[in-house]
Amino acid sequence: MEALNYTLFLLINASADPSPPVVSMAVFFAEYAIALVPLVLVAGWLRGDDARRRFLIEACASALTALFAAQVIGALWPHPRPFMIGLGTNLLPHVADSSMPSDHLAFVWAVAASLMWHAETRRIGSMLALVGVPMAWARIYLGVHFPMDMAGAALVGSGSAWFAARSGHWFEEPLLRVATAIYRPVFAPLIRRGWVSP
Repeated sequence: MEALNYTLFLLINASADPSPPVVSMAVFFAEYAIALVPLVLVAGWLRGDDARRRFLIEACASALTALFAAQVIGALWPHPRPFMIGLGTNLLPHVADSSMPSDHLAFVWAVAASLMWHAETRRIGSMLALVGVPMAWARIYLGVHFPMDMAGAALVGSGSAWFAARSGHWFEEPLLRVATAIYRPVFAPLIRRGWVSP
């Protein structure tokens, strides 16, 4: 399995003389595309009703679960990053910690899978899941992850979404009440103008 992991990595990883535009695109997806997730969640909250907001809270819980699980897996099963063993080309500075699974992808796919769980948010969840594809490619291309790290991230994200969906009835309603009690007074001027949902 490790030999296959290395072989797939070398097929995707950048050459010793990569194209600058391709590197720039890869850096964007590897480092900055993740910002789409909080933007989607905030926009969904501002324009959504209470039912959709429950799904957004569930997606946040899924993301936190995925990040926690990724840290636990990395601590229990440390796996070196490609540049730590001198494999391939590294074009993105990164701390030399465990590579499995990818925190970035676990976070994105946890939110995407959680949103895809519900018909009302399935389309936006599918779009976020698609963003995860070039993000996965980019982090392998730039030399900070192996392909199996991405497969692990997909499993962690999907499992976290399942867990959040199954346990949502315990926390969604209380958190919705607290968040709404804060949101409505703070955004009252915008709510009165109809710019955001109450």
